[in-house]
Amino acid sequence: MIARKKSLLFFLFVLVFACQKTAKPPDIAVQYEITPQPPRAGATTIDLKLTDKNGGQVSGARVNLEGNMSHAGMAPVSSAAKEIETGKYHGTLQLTMAGDWIVLVHITLPDGQKLQRQIEINGVK
Repeated sequence: MIARKKSLLFFLFVLVFACQKTAKPPDIAVQYEITPQPPRAGATTIDLKLTDKNGGQVSGARVNLEGNMSHAGMAPVSSAAKEIETGKYHGTLQLTMAGDWIVLVHITLPDGQKLQRQIEINGVK
């Protein structure tokens, strides 16, 4: 009897998890512009434009920037990007030294879905 209950519980467990839908990641395009050009250590501005698959502007998202050196051993830098116009976001990172940087753009859409994009800033002087 106990073995039968365990088998039934296992079957229900598998059935519940097998039937769950996996959320499809949102189809959002992220365009960006970095200032100054060429990039140099210090305050670096990143302007982002978020658009959906139909070309509509994505408003009301929370956007955070996380800058990491391409080599290990450096602490990351981060800041929030603010929406300055519908679908356009503006943030500033303090790039602490010369070299190659990777910026992770963490985006939370108004409906709670999350996505991440990566920007490479090579040759910071």
